[in-house]
Amino acid sequence: MEAREKLAELAREKGTSLAALSRMLGRNATYLQQYINKGSPRKLEEDDRRRLAQFFSVAESELGAPEYKSYDPPATSVPFAEDTGQWVELDRLAIEASAGPGSVGAQETSFDTMMFSRRWLREQGLDAAQLSFIRVSGDSMDPLLKDGDEILVDRTPRPFREGIHVLRLGEVLNVKRLQVGKPGRVLLISANPAYEPIEVAQSEVDVIGRVVWKSGRV
Repeated sequence: MEAREKLAELAREKGTSLAALSRMLGRNATYLQQYINKGSPRKLEEDDRRRLAQFFSVAESELGAPEYKSYDPPATSVPFAEDTGQWVELDRLAIEASAGPGSVGAQETSFDTMMFSRRWLREQGLDAAQLSFIRVSGDSMDPLLKDGDEILVDRTPRPFREGIHVLRLGEVLNVKRLQVGKPGRVLLISANPAYEPIEVAQSEVDVIGRVVWKSGRV
């Protein structure tokens, strides 16, 4: 498998965005996306390649290094966020999750970042690589989430559980409270009583991530 394909596969399996990985390397958010999709740069720099191999705990040769220069993975993987510095940048994505009739998801593109305390994230058990901010649109989750609020979404792969999640139904991106319904079905519940719960088959729901924090204007 080509190094670009292998990197894309590793990121998918870990549920990590290319933008977050790029920032881990100290690059702009589109660095790895351009490497994979456009072939620019033609190959990864040695330091970038080694750090990615350490993060994914794979041989560096799988990411394009000659065997004689390949890093050998340790028995345990290296944490994403090394304790270098007090702050970490989290991507703000140019997409919205609807708290209303439903919003068609746009392409995931980072247009800005927000700074968070590395210590706070660690205390909350959150991995910076799995986090991103998106904007809430609509009023169905009011007063819990208001139109224009930004929510921090944890994309760490987990078994299904109840709570407030960003999810996709077909091409529509929503933020709702998920609750187990009849066997094989789930309820999509709004905080605003003007909106009735929606029951759908669990197989129809693609859970993007759990909402773990919000910000908004007073």
